[in-house]
Amino acid sequence: RAELKEEQYIDLIGKNEVYGDTRHEVNVYVKVFTNSPFLVCMDLALSQERIIDPNYLWIGPDGRELQGQGYVNLTETGKLMVMDFRVSMSGAYLCTLSHKVIETSTQEETEMVEAYKFMVYAYREADHAYQVSVRFTTTRCRLKTNGLFVDKLNQILNSTISHLTCHITASSYKCYSIRTPKNGLQYELFVNFLVNPFGPGLEEVCHRIPYDCQDVTNRRVRQAAERIGKFFHQLRHVLKNEFHAVPTIQYVENSFSMTPIDSCRPGFGKNHHTHQNCASCCVVCGPGTYSPNNEVTCRTCTSPGARIYGAKSC
Repeated sequence: RAELKEEQYIDLIGKNEVYGDTRHEVNVYVKVFTNSPFLVCMDLALSQERIIDPNYLWIGPDGRELQGQGYVNLTETGKLMVMDFRVSMSGAYLCTLSHKVIETSTQEETEMVEAYKFMVYAYREADHAYQVSVRFTTTRCRLKTNGLFVDKLNQILNSTISHLTCHITASSYKCYSIRTPKNGLQYELFVNFLVNPFGPGLEEVCHRIPYDCQDVTNRRVRQAAERIGKFFHQLRHVLKNEFHAVPTIQYVENSFSMTPIDSCRPGFGKNHHTHQNCASCCVVCGPGTYSPNNEVTCRTCTSPGARIYGAKSC
């Protein structure tokens, strides 16, 4: 078949369509509770040709014909959309295209049959949290007020982000004596904590979301992290006005750092090799694998089991 010109390729971009390929299966990733793109029962080159008496047969992951199923939109030109995609809808979607080729000189008809396989996977965005590290100078390491200072800091940060239903977790600190070339021996508090999106009040917020609260939690925790970043940029003023009964504790300029931490929901994981086109996604665990918690990888079952997609145990 003739190679498509570059402008023809560009013209097809953005049409929410995925074309098949007779040489290999095509991976497709669909966010849970959304509609899939249209899966087209032909390859890109064939789509630019005239096709005589085409007939399309779509078979779903459960082996049943998809024509007439309530959860699909199947067009007369062989395009399939799976609607309101759920974890259980993941798997192989097979399409067989039969059509005629007519020899111009003899008018002889030849029946052509081509098969296309789409591997369709449910995915979620990763749940985001943010690991924060920051340093303060203090007068001594063995001071009870160092701990009181960190507790007070946590209270202020929690009150700053509570309206976003986020909170501070995994807070810890260590104190070190540090010799510097200019200032001699000084003491520093190394403070670490996690900005967590699953704070008090989140259930009530998510109850108002029809399907999936993940987009809301990720947006809110990003806003919370931005607020905390702004807080530390203004910290000299805060220390002067908020703290009265603590030793001379000062923020170490430019010590604030924030690292995003991703996690996946149970039944989902990341795999950069298997799912290169969705490497940052939490893709549903395939048959023979499972994920029981909020890690980012699917584990392999040690014994036969978990023959479904999205297993949380074997």
